Amino acid sequence: MPPMPKPQRQYRTQAIILSRRDFGESDRLLALYTPLRGKIRAIAKGARKPSAKISGHVELFTRSDCLIHRGRNLDILTQAELIDAYLGLREDLGRGAYANYVAELLDRFTADEEDDSGDIFLLLHQTLSRIADSADPRLAARYFELRLLDLTGFRPVLHECVASRAELLPAPQFFSHEEGGVVSRAAAPQVASGLTEIDFDTLKLLRHLQRSSESYAAVGSLRITAGQHQRAERIMLGYVAHLLERKLESVDFIHRLRRQFSPCA
Repeated sequence: MPPMPKPQRQYRTQAIILSRRDFGESDRLLALYTPLRGKIRAIAKGARKPSAKISGHVELFTRSDCLIHRGRNLDILTQAELIDAYLGLREDLGRGAYANYVAELLDRFTADEEDDSGDIFLLLHQTLSRIADSADPRLAARYFELRLLDLTGFRPVLHECVASRAELLPAPQFFSHEEGGVVSRAAAPQVASGLTEIDFDTLKLLRHLQRSSESYAAVGSLRITAGQHQRAERIMLGYVAHLLERKLESVDFIHRLRRQFSPCA
């Protein structure tokens, strides 16, 4: 029997920087999302030194072409060349806050080194581009939520009653975080607790976003009022928090910005 081929000691990949933190005296520990290996952790040696060539190519929420050396415990990022800086995220605090939310959401819903991560990588890249450049970054974040939930197996049931499987009437209904979808008013007594009312316009918006998961062009031109955004956000953030059994830190920052001064937050 021929010997098994040895794994490559280094590999080249595109990567989007999800998070970073100081490591040791001059290094940075990065969380990267890649199209072939999913989420990985790697050390960028010397990245905090003012003279380091690599530092500008591994900024937070950037896409770079990376050469990575496999380590025993942590991989080592040895080279990086910037591909996309998503400049709008750096020019507007509100857009940067939504990018932070998207990155944190992705980090919580994915495990390290998952195969078949190409669809999620493409979704992340497209979402950061939309948040950076589109007129409504909040809509891009809602679209990302529903698409990510699809790809990770947590798709909410929006087109029928999750309790009775009956067709939903065009009227206000309930959303159950526990059951993972919409509950009709008729079936509400069967569900023990935790129901949130959802008006039919909000349900239609979430359905449209979910139905258009293969093409953002179908939703990018929508004009959503602040009230519609608020109601859809309340449903989705409640569902996400239930799945993760915790609130995301980035959500509090977005809410603070919205209360204070950022018109796009």
